[in-house]
Parts: sequence; C-alpha cells; structure tokens
Amino acid sequence: MLRVRPLPFEATASYGQRIADTYQVTLSQLLDGVGITLPGHGTLPAAELHLNHNAARRLTALARFPLPHLTRALPHLALPGDAHGTEAAAHWKRLEAEQQPVRACTLCTRHRSHDATDTAWAHPAPQRLVCPRHQQAAPDPRLTSTVRTWAVPELVAAHHAHQRLLRHPRAATAWTTARAITTRWYDHQRHLTHRWHTRLTQLCATNPHLTTTHSASPTLLTRDLVTYPETVALVGALATLPRWPRHDTNDALNLIAHRLGLPRLPLNASDPIRVFLTHTRH
Repeated sequence: MLRVRPLPFEATASYGQRIADTYQVTLSQLLDGVGITLPGHGTLPAAELHLNHNAARRLTALARFPLPHLTRALPHLALPGDAHGTEAAAHWKRLEAEQQPVRACTLCTRHRSHDATDTAWAHPAPQRLVCPRHQQAAPDPRLTSTVRTWAVPELVAAHHAHQRLLRHPRAATAWTTARAITTRWYDHQRHLTHRWHTRLTQLCATNPHLTTTHSASPTLLTRDLVTYPETVALVGALATLPRWPRHDTNDALNLIAHRLGLPRLPLNASDPIRVFLTHTRH
C-alpha cells in the first residue's frame, strides 16, 4: 500500500481525493471501499468533507498515519465531540468564501502524491502564502491554478522575513493590523500604488490565467500577494515599535516609512496608520 503524505492544513476532501487518485478510483469509491458512507455531492473549494470519528479512524487506517498526525495536518478531519459508536459516515459542508481553501503548490503536491496528481487544496494562512522552494502562491480560492512568483523575487524574501517574525510575541496582532492597513491603502490607491501596480503587471505577464479568471479582476485576485512584502515590513515595524507617547507619532511614522522604503508617509487624519498610532495603540 502507498502512503500519501498530507500537506500542511490540507482540506480533508483534497487529501481523500489525492489518495483516490493514487489508487485510480473516485473519492466515493475510495470511501465506500473502507466502509464510509457519503451521501450527496460536493466540490472543492466551495465545500469541505467532514468525517465523524469512526470515519476519520478508517481513513487514517487506510492512510497508515496515526490519527493525531492527520488531525494536526487536516484541520477539518473529524468533528469535535462526535459519538464514537456511530456508523462511519462523511458529509459535504458548504463553505463561506472566507473559509474556502486555496490551491497548494503543484510541485509540493506531486511530490507527496507519488506523481498521481498535482492538484491539492489547503486552508490558507499568511505565513504559507508563498512556497519559497517552488515560487508558487495561491492568494485567492477563486484561482484554480497557482500563481508563479519567480518574476517577483521580493515575495520569497518577504516569506523568509515573515517566518522570522512569527517568533515575536506581538506578530499575530501586528499582522491583523498591518493587513487591514495595506488592504485599505491598496483599495484606495494610497502611498504605494506605483510599486504595487508594477508588481501586479509582472505577475500578470507571467500568469496569463489571472486575466482570464472571470470571477474577479486580477487586481482583487492578487491583492494579498501584491501587498505581501509591504504587509510583512509593516508587521515588523508595528511589532517592534517602542511604546512612544502619542506626541511622538511622527517619529513612529518616520520609522514605518523607512521600513517601507519610502522617504515619508504623507497622511491625512483619517489614514488608517495614523488612526492606529494615535487612537488604537497604547
């Protein structure tokens, strides 16, 4: 029997489908073969496969990985508090847009699938936005193909900087703030518009499918990727800001501008970074 290794935070349906591809059967046939009932139909990324406890145990026996190992890798594997004495069963659950997984790196997927497939879906996390080894990314679940990032090397540099920042105790809260700020700047074309437009143009030139995905514009589909280096730089600045009093806001702004590679940040009173520094940060 072949062992198919899960990808980090892989969707359960994706992992089951990759095992099925390895054995050249459908997902329904695979589950039926190990005694798991699956009524109805679903499709990634709009729906996820949920297994009860006994179904999860049967899948782990087939995969030949311990249940705790798969539970760490597959965040939606088993329902919490599920009764152990029930029939092994699975069901499809529709996901809201913000819950949907994104395409995983095709080369990482093929390596973990015995070359049976290069398609997998994983639940996104900011620190996994870019695969630095294979220079691929998937910033939006509406993209059915990954984005090649080799033409924008600063994305890999930002990935490595992000990994270092994860050790900082304020990194998580700084990420939430920084992403909200860069998203607002991007949507309202503030401060870094020329740099971001150049990066978007580079990504579209090497990824023609970005301009043919009719569900959304390339500007929206790649927003998190285009702004990623500056978001990471802003995380580093916010996480390490000294606890200056409010009257030193200009000093903080000068430091942030330096981190962003800007001579200065011309802000009005409603700019989100100024609001954060003067009214939110303590």
